Amino acid sequence: MKSMKALLVIAALTVSSLAMASGGGDRTFARMEAAQKNAMEAYQATQKRADQTPVAKSKAKAVNQAKY
Repeated sequence: MKSMKALLVIAALTVSSLAMASGGGDRTFARMEAAQKNAMEAYQATQKRADQTPVAKSKAKAVNQAKY
């Protein structure tokens, strides 16, 4: 009977420790989502800027045309 009680105590402690363990996965996942969001915003901003004609490039073309 004493061994049964000891086994139950050990099982209860094991189950409670597994239930309360939080290996940091939630924090890691939240950081990963935040990094992905920042990367997507930067990528979209870069794509918007790529669609516009750069001012410096258009001035260079005008200078080259003036030489000829």
